[in-house]
Amino acid sequence: MRLLIQRVRRASVEIDGRVKASIGRGLLLLVGIEAADTEEDIAWLAGKAARLRIFDDEQGVMNLDVRQVAGEVLVVSQFTLYASTRKGNRPSYVRAAPEPVSRPIYERFVEALAGELGHDVATGEFGADMQVELVNDGPVTIWIDSHCKD
Repeated sequence: MRLLIQRVRRASVEIDGRVKASIGRGLLLLVGIEAADTEEDIAWLAGKAARLRIFDDEQGVMNLDVRQVAGEVLVVSQFTLYASTRKGNRPSYVRAAPEPVSRPIYERFVEALAGELGHDVATGEFGADMQVELVNDGPVTIWIDSHCKD
């Protein structure tokens, strides 16, 4: 699994001209899933996202996690995180898990993250054509891949 984590001042996802979800200060998590992902990947990334200390403390040092700042979280599925651009100019998405595999993993990730945070998280709509708006705070953008833990 891959996460692209963005610390945001606000973020929202719109589908067919309607706002599906919006958050204030917190994290926007774009989630990519491959067929090899397991429950271990889900648990590791959910814990990592919840405990990632990327919010400033009183001294201006990134030392607080999203829970400590009472931040919100918006999770959006994004198969393009598994784009391969090795050959040619058209990305290949063969490593991205197909919908019957990726949807349940995505849903379990959302549940695991909510469990880590102690409250529900906002989401986009799996497989939908979404327009995501955000104000990246910092900017702070972090890439995490559960298959590259070192």
